[in-house]
Amino acid sequence: MTAFRKSDFPLSEVRQHLETGPIVLVTSAWQGETNIMTMGWHMMMQFSPALFGCYIWSANHSYELIHNSQQCVINVPTVELVDQVVAVGNSSGGAIDKFAQFDLTAAPAERVKAPLIKECYANFECKLFDSNLIGEYGLFVWEVVKAHVATSVKNPKTLHYRGQGKFMVAGETLDLRDQFRPQNL
Repeated sequence: MTAFRKSDFPLSEVRQHLETGPIVLVTSAWQGETNIMTMGWHMMMQFSPALFGCYIWSANHSYELIHNSQQCVINVPTVELVDQVVAVGNSSGGAIDKFAQFDLTAAPAERVKAPLIKECYANFECKLFDSNLIGEYGLFVWEVVKAHVATSVKNPKTLHYRGQGKFMVAGETLDLRDQFRPQNL
């Protein structure tokens, strides 16, 4: 086993080592307007029901759409959409239609009004489950009410933000099921 030599690290850059999950594209709809935002600050919170938490800054254009509708779709892109992911994150839905501008296809959801993004390999329709932390922390707790996942994608090459314009690509799977023993920790 290797012991690593370490040095002090800037606290403001810790996120590049702790950022959770893949980058997602969050779609919203309210009073005839739709939008897409790029998001990296999210986490699974519970398995049954499937609860998902995410941070949305109140100055973000999507905040009002999502806060008012209490619904969204979490769309998971793969590396093939990296240009759209960055472009969506660098633009405001108040100024442009991001679906048209970035050649993404809106598809109707089954349980919410926000659209799915057809080009993403997975789409998770969400309804607001708990609003208690929105005001103080911008933390939305969602219940996933419908899930759509492409059957043709076995090891999705998802994007993970490392900060300062750098992304890491995931995709390789290690199957250690024969070694896994669930425990009450």
